[in-house]
Amino acid sequence: MKKALFVIFISLSLGVFSQNSTQLNKDSLHKDTFLNTVEQSLNLFYTEYANDFNVDSLKKAIEENNGETIKVSDDEICKRLGKINAMTPFQLECNETALSIIKYFLSKRKGFIRVALGRSPLYFDMFESKLSAYGLPIELKYLAVIESGLRPQVKSRAGALGLWQFMYRTGLYFGLKENSYIDERMDPEKATDAACRYLKKLFGIYGDWNLALAAYNAGPGNVNKAIRRSGDKKTYWEVRPYLPNETQGYVPNFIAVSYLMTYHKEHQILPTKMNPHNITIDTMCFKSAIHMGTISKLIDWSLEDIKKHNPVFKTTYIPKATPAYCLSGPHEKINLVVGQEDSLINLENSIYGTNEVKLKKVFVRDSITGDTIQKTLNVYYHKVQTGEVINKVATYYSVTSDQIMDWNGLKTTNIYTGQHLRIETEKKVTPPKPKPKPVSTRKYYTVRSGDTFGHIAEKNRVSQSRLKKLNPRINIYRLSIGQKIRIR
Repeated sequence: MKKALFVIFISLSLGVFSQNSTQLNKDSLHKDTFLNTVEQSLNLFYTEYANDFNVDSLKKAIEENNGETIKVSDDEICKRLGKINAMTPFQLECNETALSIIKYFLSKRKGFIRVALGRSPLYFDMFESKLSAYGLPIELKYLAVIESGLRPQVKSRAGALGLWQFMYRTGLYFGLKENSYIDERMDPEKATDAACRYLKKLFGIYGDWNLALAAYNAGPGNVNKAIRRSGDKKTYWEVRPYLPNETQGYVPNFIAVSYLMTYHKEHQILPTKMNPHNITIDTMCFKSAIHMGTISKLIDWSLEDIKKHNPVFKTTYIPKATPAYCLSGPHEKINLVVGQEDSLINLENSIYGTNEVKLKKVFVRDSITGDTIQKTLNVYYHKVQTGEVINKVATYYSVTSDQIMDWNGLKTTNIYTGQHLRIETEKKVTPPKPKPKPVSTRKYYTVRSGDTFGHIAEKNRVSQSRLKKLNPRINIYRLSIGQKIRIR
């Protein structure tokens, strides 16, 4: 069974490259990886408060010491780590590397720990619940701190994304969907569930939690190579010298963050105050498609704030799906949406309704005579097709891009496939019909009594090798009557 799992995970070796280490001396935090996470997390924090505080003053306040610096000896830090170690299956060794990283954060990046502590109420309860359900160590909640700084929007230079920094392929393998509208790597609950399943599998392979963390960072392929080079050693600290440089710092990073998140008070590191807007989060699920702009207009909830609370959506459009997609936000805002659901749907239909043409009568002043006259406008709801840009749509209806932006509350000229745009024009036009979906060219053959794979290939004038490629999951030696074989 273990050999089979090794094969599966070697194929995922490009998987979760979290880009999380930092260079201190020669073998700790790599400058371009973990520090990238630290900087993104802090910058997102500053952006949140940019309207209320001077950013430079805020940076100074976050990084400065809270009172007199507390000097703690290496022996005391090691003693505290020993207490954590006694209550966890991890091997949280207190060595020179771990100590250097702890001291680095205490002197240079105390603000990052403060911000992570401030954000922890948003996610730690959910993390602990999921970890407990999968029978995993609770301390793994600190892994998300070094992965993303507890920010779903953080993206590594390699393309890893979300709280748990999943690469695209690994996310798909663990059921995290991505399409034009959503990226579930940024869904806190779904990504956490996927991370739990991945970590559980990794521990099942290596039987050592620190090696499991190393594989989470570098991919099982790199860890397997390091194990072979080490002479088939079984623990992280024995294998560590043979791991990639970044991964050599990964577990020490985890040790340092675990220590600082646990003993922050002893170092006078206080959490940043939680934005009251973020304290009580609720959700509402929609049976039909909805635009965030409609919600914003209905209950006076800024589009920027809606997007911030729902990073799983790539655009401001929430598509219809089964099961339904849900919107997250402050309890008082979600309550308002729930209480006005009928009004929300009516407003959505009035703005982005159907392709049906409606009439609108307006009174305007004649530019020549100065008289007030009545005009009838045609109101269209144009569904954006693949490849269309706003200028092309405006030209088709004889209006301007600025008018389309005004009618639809757009702040930029960016539009997306499937979006409905309200158009008001004197010109009578026939809205372009959506391009028909390509007809499937797949063709299947139903297996009959006496059929063989070679016979089916010959009968349908296709080579056996081509037939195998079209049917990768079919056992060609064990066909059954009534089975469908794809032949085109």
